Amino acid sequence: MDTPSFRCRSCGSSAGEVVLDLGRQPSWDRMPPVAQPLPDPSHLLRMWWCAACGLAQLIEDAGSVEEIPGIEPQAMLDQTELSITRMGDEGLLRPAATVIEFGSPHGGSWLPRLAGHGLVEQTGAGSADIVIDVYGLLHEPDQEVSLQAKAEALAPGGTLVVQLHSFATMLRTGQWYDLRHGHFAYWSVPALDGALRTHGLGVHRAWWYPMAGGTVLLTATRSPAPDAATLALIESERDAGVCDVTRVRRLQDDAASAGRLREWLTAERSAGRLVLGYGAASRSVPLVCRAGIDTGLLPAIADASPAKQGKRMPGTDIPIISPAELVARSPDRVLLFLAGLADEVRGALPDIEEAGGRWVVLDPEPRAIEAATAAETSTLCRPMTL
Repeated sequence: MDTPSFRCRSCGSSAGEVVLDLGRQPSWDRMPPVAQPLPDPSHLLRMWWCAACGLAQLIEDAGSVEEIPGIEPQAMLDQTELSITRMGDEGLLRPAATVIEFGSPHGGSWLPRLAGHGLVEQTGAGSADIVIDVYGLLHEPDQEVSLQAKAEALAPGGTLVVQLHSFATMLRTGQWYDLRHGHFAYWSVPALDGALRTHGLGVHRAWWYPMAGGTVLLTATRSPAPDAATLALIESERDAGVCDVTRVRRLQDDAASAGRLREWLTAERSAGRLVLGYGAASRSVPLVCRAGIDTGLLPAIADASPAKQGKRMPGTDIPIISPAELVARSPDRVLLFLAGLADEVRGALPDIEEAGGRWVVLDPEPRAIEAATAAETSTLCRPMTL
């Protein structure tokens, strides 16, 4: 489908095309009270890929989208510590070095941890030795303005640190449901490197981490000299198809997994098994809505965030319950919408498996996780707010 009036949020080019069309979807952040009747307001949800710079991006803006307070998972806390350790290994944690952090709804602020290493927040006017963006670019409607602001905030000889969920991960794993309202830009490392170079910066180092299927921490400087590992990571993303529109178009085919999820839930219901969900996350909304799932197939979804409990999933009548209520219902299967948190939630909710239930992840088809032994359950157990 052509969108002749749309221009890239980064380079401004009109050369591109719609590569993923999920039709009309409710905004994931509008989680109404359970008693509020359907239908919910909906908006087009489409991804456009820029042939000029390679940025995959949201077309329509659903208006002001606000992150609903959630419980920060241990996996994200661990990722933060790994990233800051990596900064130390690169010699960036110099005492009295100044830092500016561009805010993000994800992962919490790094400033308290960096202060513990002697870094000083740069307040008011002025530039900083370190400029940090942790999943922040994702939320900026105007990518050109956002990148320019970060470049201008960087002192001479300074380093920009960016953490992102790479577009290459979406392609490799078929995570089409990562497209949602309020998330405007899906950068790959090659595309971001090209955009940064228009602002006098370039990717200097990049590291891949397994969280959420694949996140990347990168540094950018005004005199980039990428090492062999960084060049290999960039090339691996090219091999994944981030610069190939034919490969990018396959995201639309990947969205067919929603129908297969519905078929699986229907089969489980026919077999007399109770399936409940876990993880009322933003990525769960397009998946549930695309599959047309309601309480007839999935009676409830649990979430650790008190701000979500007592509400329902947008676009459907599925209520959001507490983890304690999930356990009390003794489900035969628990569909985990956040596969990367499998170990964490299994360790926090051992009663599910002890009662004979099984956790199921989307991989991308529903796949039941083998039940843990007593020794494995002990290993899995980690602190988690319920």
